Amino acid sequence: MFYDYAKVFVKAGDGGNGIVAFRREKYVPMGGPAGGDGGDGGSIILRADDGLRTLIDFRYQTHYKADRGSHGMGSSQHGKSAEDKILRVPVGTVVRDAASGQILADLTKHGQEVVVAKGGRGGRGNTHFVSSTHRSPTLAENGDAGEERWITLELKLLADVGLVGFPNVGKSTIISHVSAAKPKIADYHFTTITPNLGLVKVDEGHSFVMADIPGLIEGAAEGAGLGHRFLRHTERTKVLIHVLDISGSEGRDPLDDFEKVNKELARYNEKLIKRPMVIAANKMDIADGEDNLNMLKEKYGEKYEIFPISAVSGQGLKALVYRVWQLLEECPAEEEEIVQEDEVKVTKVEAVPAEEKFTIRLGADGIYYVEGAEIERHYRRTQFENEDSLNRFLQIVEAMGVVKALRKAGVKDGDTVNIGGLEFDFMD
Repeated sequence: MFYDYAKVFVKAGDGGNGIVAFRREKYVPMGGPAGGDGGDGGSIILRADDGLRTLIDFRYQTHYKADRGSHGMGSSQHGKSAEDKILRVPVGTVVRDAASGQILADLTKHGQEVVVAKGGRGGRGNTHFVSSTHRSPTLAENGDAGEERWITLELKLLADVGLVGFPNVGKSTIISHVSAAKPKIADYHFTTITPNLGLVKVDEGHSFVMADIPGLIEGAAEGAGLGHRFLRHTERTKVLIHVLDISGSEGRDPLDDFEKVNKELARYNEKLIKRPMVIAANKMDIADGEDNLNMLKEKYGEKYEIFPISAVSGQGLKALVYRVWQLLEECPAEEEEIVQEDEVKVTKVEAVPAEEKFTIRLGADGIYYVEGAEIERHYRRTQFENEDSLNRFLQIVEAMGVVKALRKAGVKDGDTVNIGGLEFDFMD
């Protein structure tokens, strides 16, 4: 079964906690600190695999979680870092952050990877807090939380040529004749509800990939029917074959059909309508085909190449295929629009400016909330059951300018302040 869209939740593993420990050897009565660091949590990584053709695996499982790192141990033994969880996706998958819509990666080559959720860093053991004035520190850090987010996966088929047109105009019959693809073919609308790919051999050593895009309807660019799902697969094609029922056997005007489908392509993506396009005037073996073909040539013959064909009998298909191959050879190499292979990894977050490290908000409950990624990260790392760790957290809060900012915000003695869930009475 073909699935070209999925929305999944990914949660990287948390970092293991560092510990407080000291050397306790027989002949070392005053042993120094020996608390090991926690291991790093596992990351969630997507890897492009050209052996996959669909996102169906993500239909049945939508939540993925990596393991956390092991906690540190005594004798300066570091905890083991967790293994990354690698999820395989088809080549041609576009990865987006579901909340912002930002493109994280466009995986167009086999083996490309993107880290969609980075594992948390392991916490430091007490060996890291030795100083000239504090030889036996009794504090350590918790590991950082692993990143988590909802992401969307959109599969865009990697095809050189796309067959577009209204339903039941003969696209599936064409691809079944010129390639080894065996799509479902019947005389009713929407026989094809998923894209089909076929390898078209032109001659010895020359071939191209053709995609049979399910029939479009008016309003497809706005998502009518499954418009967006279908149109997505035209974006990577270099040449379009616009298939028309030139006989008008469905009671429609083929010239009107041509204008409507082109309008939907342009509304979805202006670049599509600017790509090389040829017209396949299909069903020439049915009455009224010649008359409609003459009208088509009169109106569009100077702008588009028109190939009269019969997909059922195979008439005219050889000339169509050969001309499409020539157009592909003439197409300039397109530049990558989203990310290059060596830029696929998620960009490292830059240091946060001091004024953005925290914000102060007065809640409806009269509590002053100190919020922000930087202050919350220090909060998570602090082992509050340890007095030395608590004192260090308060020193960090002071050094970040939180106390000064609270005074400036109008906090008075006795007011309640909340930092990351820790509530305390403010005392100047």
